Amino acid sequence: MKYYTLGRSGLRVSRLALGTMTFGTENGWGCDRDTSRALFDRYLDAGGNFIDTADVYTRGTSETWLGEFIAERGVRDRVVLATKFTHNFANADANPNAAGNGRKNIIRALEASLKRLNTDYIDLYLLHTWDRVTPVEEVLRTLDDLVTQGKVRHAGLSDVPAWYAARAQTMAELRGWEAPCALQMEYSLVERGIEYEFASLCQDRGMGLMVWGPLASGLLSGKYRPHSAAEAQTDGRLKATAKIATPSLQKMTERNWRIVAELDKVAAELGRPMAQVAIHWVANRPAVASVVLGATRVDQLADTLPALDFELPAELEARLDRAGALPPAFPYTFLDAMVPRMHGAAVVEDKPPRYAQALPSRHGGWG
Repeated sequence: MKYYTLGRSGLRVSRLALGTMTFGTENGWGCDRDTSRALFDRYLDAGGNFIDTADVYTRGTSETWLGEFIAERGVRDRVVLATKFTHNFANADANPNAAGNGRKNIIRALEASLKRLNTDYIDLYLLHTWDRVTPVEEVLRTLDDLVTQGKVRHAGLSDVPAWYAARAQTMAELRGWEAPCALQMEYSLVERGIEYEFASLCQDRGMGLMVWGPLASGLLSGKYRPHSAAEAQTDGRLKATAKIATPSLQKMTERNWRIVAELDKVAAELGRPMAQVAIHWVANRPAVASVVLGATRVDQLADTLPALDFELPAELEARLDRAGALPPAFPYTFLDAMVPRMHGAAVVEDKPPRYAQALPSRHGGWG
């Protein structure tokens, strides 16, 4: 297992992180405590150190079990523990301040997470979802206060618009507050929307990109082929997400089945499982620091942990790139056409060679 600094920070994380949204069965899918513990042990034994959870995962069970597992193995100093705030799984009285990204809820959520995780600090505390109403200044100042108090080591953002992340990063730098060192977004061969702006944002502003959903809820795992679409409707997480009326969660489309077919061919030529190839591809995209792996069985995790143990030939990588490539979009198509008018016949580079060492690596670390 290799480690990289997360964004423009000194926090060392493994390139493959363990996602624990499957720890518990409250969502109608997931795994029991014994299986969760086996997944946790298997990941640590492989050299992984980056564990991702959230207060809302399985109504708090994920954090509770994770806290117990860490204590039982005595590895709190070894693991980099990430959790999140925004959502509220127990808001029975419709309390508007028991969710969202306001200061009141951030502090409430953190205290509850610390108790469930049986720890006195969080290594990486992430805003889970943009709530559209809380001023970014309030979020940043609250996170900065928590870092000052020692309850949080680093801060990050998840599932936010690019403009919001850029504003947050710039404001934090300007005011001397703790700046987000990580941005967690969905990214896979079938979900590539972040390529328009987020990868370049992370590289420019020094945020490590954490990828969730690299297997698209299991669609890219090798379990499904185009002819098995009906079967997929009755199974596991694909079944659960199919009920949610959100286009980004509807994975079984004609476009995506074409991508699955090409992934199947590339994996066969490599002699590797489809899941490994899909994870390898996304782990080596620009700005990606770490890929969050989820599993409900130990053999699933064992199948994906070797995803970085091989090289993907350029021609095969190019085939995967083309299979799900995004269509060109404004304003980038227009800007590309305007380049000759900006520089005339001269060749102009964006950075002199002497600045090369200051640029972020493709894995999110900085030179």
